[in-house]
Amino acid sequence: MSNPPSPVDMWDERYGSPDYAFGTEPNTFLRDNIDALPLGEVLCVADGEGRNSVFLAESGRAVSSVDLSRAGVEKARRLAAQRDVTIDAMVGDLVDVDLGDARWDAIISIFAHMPSALRSDLHQRVVRALRPGGIFLLEAYTPDQIPRGTGGPAVPDRTMTLNGLRKELAPLEFIHGAELEREVVEGAYHTGLASVVQVIARKAP
Repeated sequence: MSNPPSPVDMWDERYGSPDYAFGTEPNTFLRDNIDALPLGEVLCVADGEGRNSVFLAESGRAVSSVDLSRAGVEKARRLAAQRDVTIDAMVGDLVDVDLGDARWDAIISIFAHMPSALRSDLHQRVVRALRPGGIFLLEAYTPDQIPRGTGGPAVPDRTMTLNGLRKELAPLEFIHGAELEREVVEGAYHTGLASVVQVIARKAP
């Protein structure tokens, strides 16, 4: 029996297509709540092919992004060039990438799914990396998403819940937190009714 592909190989294969796997338009939760984000330096984690970082750069923010896949990062840079904006897109593994301390005015996490132990550590580093008053915005799939077949991870451990995120992101103040069903239409891999959790949280000034 052959071993499953590594995460790097899987994402490089997915992003290696000329098409954009999740489209080129931003996530709608991010788009609809952009005014909640400070005008400053923003980091997009697990940014994939750049649809969200490029959108934020178009709003006048200084945007950096990180993704595991070199193929995804190359497409993000290409999309930014096509849209005539600049992003600092880097290849990196969220397991150990240095997010800095009090470095970012906002951090964005859109469908960034990973094993729960790694995610908890990442979110603790996110809290440290936000500047006072900084905002963390997240959308992810909940365990109820798994049987839907409309996108997301296949195992519950990689999904998220609102209660779990409140613990992982303490002591951030939750401005908005909800679990809901909504239509997600984002390219070939995220299309259909979905069960999601949404968070906008602020670090104390």
